[in-house]
Amino acid sequence: MTSLDTQGDPVILEMRSITKEFPGVKALADVSLRVKAGEIHAICGENGAGKSTLMKVLSGVYPYGTYTGDIVYQAEVQQFKDIRASEHAGIVIIHQELALIPELSITENIFLGNEPVKRGVIDWAEARTRTRELLARVGLRENPDTPVKEIGVGKQQLVEIAKALSKSVKLLILDEPTAALNESDSQHLLDLMLGLKGRGITSIIISHKLNEIEQIADSITIIRDGKAIETLDVKADGVDEDRIIKGMVGRTLESRFPAHVPKIGEVLFEVKNWTVGHPQVQDRLVCKGSNFFVRRGEIVGFAGLMGAGRTELARSVFGRSYGRFITGSIYKNGKELQLKSVKQAIDAGLGYVTEDRKSLGLNLLDDIKTTTVSAALHKISRHFVVDANKEFTVAEQYRKSLRTKTPSVEEGVAKLSGGNQQKVVLAKWMFTDPDLLILDEPTRGIDVGAKYEIYGIIQQLANQGKAVIVISSELPELLGLSDRIYTIFEGAITGVVDKDEASQESLMKLMTSARKTA
Repeated sequence: MTSLDTQGDPVILEMRSITKEFPGVKALADVSLRVKAGEIHAICGENGAGKSTLMKVLSGVYPYGTYTGDIVYQAEVQQFKDIRASEHAGIVIIHQELALIPELSITENIFLGNEPVKRGVIDWAEARTRTRELLARVGLRENPDTPVKEIGVGKQQLVEIAKALSKSVKLLILDEPTAALNESDSQHLLDLMLGLKGRGITSIIISHKLNEIEQIADSITIIRDGKAIETLDVKADGVDEDRIIKGMVGRTLESRFPAHVPKIGEVLFEVKNWTVGHPQVQDRLVCKGSNFFVRRGEIVGFAGLMGAGRTELARSVFGRSYGRFITGSIYKNGKELQLKSVKQAIDAGLGYVTEDRKSLGLNLLDDIKTTTVSAALHKISRHFVVDANKEFTVAEQYRKSLRTKTPSVEEGVAKLSGGNQQKVVLAKWMFTDPDLLILDEPTRGIDVGAKYEIYGIIQQLANQGKAVIVISSELPELLGLSDRIYTIFEGAITGVVDKDEASQESLMKLMTSARKTA
């Protein structure tokens, strides 16, 4: 059952005057939203604007009674007490952090808590049969008994959608579904969403990839500072990326990247013949004789398809924190280093911002001030005792300089938006004052305004004479930020291109070629 809007189109969902508060923060202020049946409706906004909070209200993660306002779904006011209640009504949310259990099979994940039963016993034969049907619907060819940990992130997203389809979904919510996907996996997911639309399933998508929003969305609601600013009809209003950005940040961004004139000096950091084995698979190499260098004041990009070995190279160089070291040498200022632990890497002046900030970059039980100083406690300690005043002062300085949105540095990092969590991770490594900073996917899941700020921070570090490595799956980001770009394919560096000579086409050719260049 649906209602009709003023144009006579069927409406599946209305959220009326939704207000949600946390201690010291009004996350949503009188937000209203209308979604037409059968459309793909995008929600855009800067990090911390309230997008995910609104969807958690809708899906019962924040239950009825913890917010004010009304949810009208299929023409009836709803009072979801939990996520099972919303799923029973046909609303399914897929969070940015996937909720799959790695050790369980695809079948077990899809039907977890919803297993088909025959005579009081789980009917696994029926579950496998239904899993094959669901996987076929999402275009995934995998054995239903395959453990989820053995498939890539792109396929895991498809398993999540198959799980949603098993619950007879009518309204599918996807929070940053392509944030961790490469270009081909992202396009497959977008095509799948269009296919679901053709079957009458309504979707709400939250994404910072504006080109994807422009490609598939019928309507876009923009949220800024906890308030709904406007809803745009993509075709009727002639919406493009610049128009979306203007609504998100309240102004027109003249450029996606701050102006920067590099001041490049001598070679600071160099890696020679770096070869590393897979941590579990004995005969598999993840880094194959890699050679590269970074100069003072230089921003060097690393490009490669997912699984090419970019992160494995970075982590193995950073104190051998990944893989089995086989051979290779590291030099800083012409002197060879022996970096056999993360502590030795930090002591040698290296910093590493990981691609997975929640699992590897942050302790989500800590507050902001504790996290900010955690990699260099000696700088605020005396006789092995942390000076609490210095800890607070340092964290507050970085909060102000990086413009981290938080009521206090004593706030838990788990409560921050993705972009603000990323700023805290950056602050942690900036406080160590590294000579070389490695940034692995530094803007993943971050809005265009916060990206601009982080690009500026990266440029400032280079201006201070530091060497910076940026690993990114977004080629336009590497082209706009880097002075030189290395390409990686199947664990080997296949080329290096100066900024003035680089293009997406030339990089993609090197990223998909086994031909190794000197």
